[in-house]
Amino acid sequence: MPKDFTRDGANVSPPLAWKNLPSDTQSLALICSDPDAPGGTWIHWVLFNVSATWTELPERFPRLREFSGSVQGSNSYRTLGYDGPAPPKGREHRYFFRLYALSRALKLAAGIPAAQLEQAMQSVLLGQAEYLGTYRR
Repeated sequence: MPKDFTRDGANVSPPLAWKNLPSDTQSLALICSDPDAPGGTWIHWVLFNVSATWTELPERFPRLREFSGSVQGSNSYRTLGYDGPAPPKGREHRYFFRLYALSRALKLAAGIPAAQLEQAMQSVLLGQAEYLGTYRR
């Protein structure tokens, strides 16, 4: 991952784009996680109720509770929005950006953790895609 998308740089969200959503998609959700974190999986971003009409998230996505209908969850830093990698020095870490296609928007409050979003998505999940980035200090 370029340094701008980490805590060693500007700490802004990377641009993400997608296409070919399942035909019944009404809403999207995103979770960014680092399974290589020393204390277990570290969550960097939780976002849901993204409009299915969107085809991308821009770089520097606003860290607002809600933006154009989308809602931010809480990351492992206990903040809303994207908060980038800051792994211990030495080993490369993997960062999975998982985009979920959902059959409807979710009635969840801003600030929920990833685990709560994952549970709520189970009955409305149509498909998912994954982007992988790596970073090493």
